[in-house]
Amino acid sequence: MSQFNLDKIKKVHFIGIGGIGVSAIAKMMLLAGKEVSGSDQSESAITSELIKTGAQIFFNHNASNISTETDLVVYTIAVPLSNPELAKAKELGLDVMSYPEVIGAISEQKKTIAIAGTHGKTTTTAMLAEIVLKVGLDPTVVVGSILKNHQSNFIAGQGDLFIVEACEYRRSFLNLIPEILIITNIDLDHLDYYQDLADIQKAFSDLVAKVPAHGFIICQANDEKVRPVLKRAQAKIVDYSQFSSEGFILKTPGKHNIANAQAAAAAAQLLNIKKEAILTALSHFAGTWRRFEYKGQTQNRALVYDDYAHHPTEIRATLQTARQLAGTKKVFVVFQPHLYSRTKLLLADFA
Repeated sequence: MSQFNLDKIKKVHFIGIGGIGVSAIAKMMLLAGKEVSGSDQSESAITSELIKTGAQIFFNHNASNISTETDLVVYTIAVPLSNPELAKAKELGLDVMSYPEVIGAISEQKKTIAIAGTHGKTTTTAMLAEIVLKVGLDPTVVVGSILKNHQSNFIAGQGDLFIVEACEYRRSFLNLIPEILIITNIDLDHLDYYQDLADIQKAFSDLVAKVPAHGFIICQANDEKVRPVLKRAQAKIVDYSQFSSEGFILKTPGKHNIANAQAAAAAAQLLNIKKEAILTALSHFAGTWRRFEYKGQTQNRALVYDDYAHHPTEIRATLQTARQLAGTKKVFVVFQPHLYSRTKLLLADFA
């Protein structure tokens, strides 16, 4: 990761710039005054925002998009190695890094709080960011959604704290060096890459082993899927379910969000933030993009919510929240599957 010297980088190209993670690094580069270009397959609100901020974006993947003057090429791990831009960058001998490698390089330079887990990591990351920002600690934040109070998935902080959502897909999170690690939960997912639950647990176990002895691992320590991954821990274990939820007033409904808030609050306490300040910040937390997001009403005054729940466990939580909100009224669900591999492998659970 030696090539990630921000001072020396002048021109960066991003393959898959519209992705929620990659776009955060593109914003970071734009804010640092770098020349940014990128490519993606389609336009989106994220690409439109990047273009407004000064990025040049191509809506195709073509070798000609790569300039010989590029100092660094950053790519999403979703692109195949045969991607023409990736192949061209390597042919030209340019510095090339994956998104997880860039996140890892930032992690090396700051005190990192990584939020991992199959479900709830986006909301928990956003909640913790809200708390830390409210007390003026000025963190750098990378989250896998748009923070509604900030209208961004990236916050450029001047402090030494780095709050980052840590994705387990293809073991991406092993690039991070966290001093505080939150594990919200562990469940079967990404079975196009992982063989089974034991394989997923092995990845989490490898991450746990990276947290230094002076660090902390925040999790539900007695959860049957989490307990096995803690065997290699040298850091202190903090059980977030022991953090009292008394006084929580959340705008984001659902039992799962109380658990997310407990995990965020436990991390905030380790940063010596007082409970009153934690409760105040959580009460102002407006949620994130597509996490049970209120969109408005139909002509017949039916309430419309949008949720990114794409795993059976998450869908169950979303449906429970909708039922709780609707009471005895009807709930209509429109479901769009995310990834044919996930749909195939978890079909019975989806049904």
